[in-house]
Amino acid sequence: MIKLKYMGNTVGSFEINTYWQNKWKVIKPTLTISPQQRSLIVGSILGDGTLQVGKKAINANLKIEHGLLQKEYVFWKYNILRPFVFTEPKVSYRYRKNGERYAKSWWFRTLRHSLITEFYKQFYKNGRKIIPDDIEKHLDVLALAVWVMDDGSLSQKKIDISTYSFTEKEIQLLQRVLKKNFGLIANYYRDRDKGYRMYFKSIETKKLILLIKPYVLNCLKYKINLKTP
Repeated sequence: MIKLKYMGNTVGSFEINTYWQNKWKVIKPTLTISPQQRSLIVGSILGDGTLQVGKKAINANLKIEHGLLQKEYVFWKYNILRPFVFTEPKVSYRYRKNGERYAKSWWFRTLRHSLITEFYKQFYKNGRKIIPDDIEKHLDVLALAVWVMDDGSLSQKKIDISTYSFTEKEIQLLQRVLKKNFGLIANYYRDRDKGYRMYFKSIETKKLILLIKPYVLNCLKYKINLKTP
């Protein structure tokens, strides 16, 4: 009985995998990256998004994951990237030391595709996320808005962005591009041994908010709300 059950599960899994593989073969050649998708992907890579190529894989996929309170934001990204995603976002669970299971985040992952791999080649080096030399070509207003929605925070009328993943040289490149593309002056500081954080002084924060406000979701407007209680 145990063997029979195991075989049944294996066949079922095989049939499901075959279904998706056949569906993917039809869809794969038709996919393209729209300007909106490109900006969303770039902003997500600068922020919390993760690109990965498996050990035996040729192409990369993109994983999007945000906290439980950002469900609306995850589904917004999902709807834009839906042609590259077969399954809807789901809840990720973790376990406490005592074995208790708890919900941690909402997430989804794109399928592996050569179009996604192009981003990996540009934004990753030796498995580390980097800022490419030609970032000015990729960073538009929507990408900037997504980056702030991902990793930005507002405190004392100043927006700062977590840039711990990047080197000081890469942050200086971002400074130059923000100045060139948007006329924004960004600063940064070392946050103990975590790395560097980029921030905008109050005047620059106002300019930044005017730029990205049309793209910021209502559920994340608290990140750009300068009004005091």
